[in-house]
Amino acid sequence: MDIPFKPVEGSVVEEYKALLEEAMGFKRAVDEEGRVVDEGLLPKISEGDIIEIYTYMVRARVIDSWLLKLQRMGKVALHAPNKGQEAVAVGAAKPLRRDDWVFPSYRELGAYLVRGMSEEEILDRALANADDPLKGSDFAIFGNRRYNLVPAPVPVGNQIPISVGAAYAMKYLGRDTITLTFFGDGATSRGDFHAGLNFAGVFKVPAVLVIQNNQWAISVPRARQTAAPTLAVKGLAYGVPGIRIDGNDVMVVYKVVSDAAEKARRGGGPTLVEAVTYRLGPHTTADDPSRYRKSEEEKVMERYEPLRRMRKFMDSMGIMTEKEALALEEEWNSRVEEIVRRVLAKPPLPENVFFQNVYSEKPWFILEEERDLEETLRTMEELGLSYRE
Repeated sequence: MDIPFKPVEGSVVEEYKALLEEAMGFKRAVDEEGRVVDEGLLPKISEGDIIEIYTYMVRARVIDSWLLKLQRMGKVALHAPNKGQEAVAVGAAKPLRRDDWVFPSYRELGAYLVRGMSEEEILDRALANADDPLKGSDFAIFGNRRYNLVPAPVPVGNQIPISVGAAYAMKYLGRDTITLTFFGDGATSRGDFHAGLNFAGVFKVPAVLVIQNNQWAISVPRARQTAAPTLAVKGLAYGVPGIRIDGNDVMVVYKVVSDAAEKARRGGGPTLVEAVTYRLGPHTTADDPSRYRKSEEEKVMERYEPLRRMRKFMDSMGIMTEKEALALEEEWNSRVEEIVRRVLAKPPLPENVFFQNVYSEKPWFILEEERDLEETLRTMEELGLSYRE
């Protein structure tokens, strides 16, 4: 029986001193000029893997820029740009196994691509056309069961306790699969974060929780969200080790998440990773960052952005020249432009889509409502009031 009022044992104190250093420190393998600064943090992967990682980052940036353009053209309802944060999503998702589960937020285009979603599927979803995999349901957020990729919620942080519960279910069922959860710095100020971390720590669930600390929760700077010196340190209060890393260094993201995933798979429990990055664009297409931050700040942070760093790193390592890397980006620009043209030519979802995919056999009241809709649309057509192009 545990005896109350006794001091914490010395061994635990020493263990937490070591954990505190991890949570308060800052790990990076490659600096902003592409120079290797800690060989011990470079993942042991092939040159082919490194090129593949860079290609995913390029694809994420290209599709991101097209979604932004399409929103400005009135074709997409809303988009949350991920420019500048490609290294976190790609570096964290790449080490996972196919049967692991990913719980994204709304800025993880790179993770969607790594899990197998194509640009065309992402665009079909964003445009809600006839091939939309979610058939118009939910908000303009992605996700698909085929890729063990859970659709992201709009409310901040909701996915944290859900993903922790899913991780506990895997442990309960005796599986060696894990969950990877993404959320922003603002989510660490929400109740869901604390509930999820507390459960994860108590039950030692097989989970990796990644904070995309992009410095801004819409217009609220990180310093106004919390007085904690780092976000990673918050995990220690719940018995969850926290590690603070350079989120624009895809090599260290891959290495740290890979190690955390294997630890979780072996029964070692959860890890909280604070990936320090920077959102170069607006929070969403409904946001205007010029109202709350200076353009000079964004120009400074361009120097630290992850694609530039990877080009310099690969060049210095003799893997790919910067010229070849830029050519790869041009190639994907052309490829995605072709996909965009094809997607724009697709018909919209049928109006009666709301009546599909709910009942295997439609009850009488659903059939009646569907007939009413068809009659209304027919009448509008006859009166010249149709909204169809």
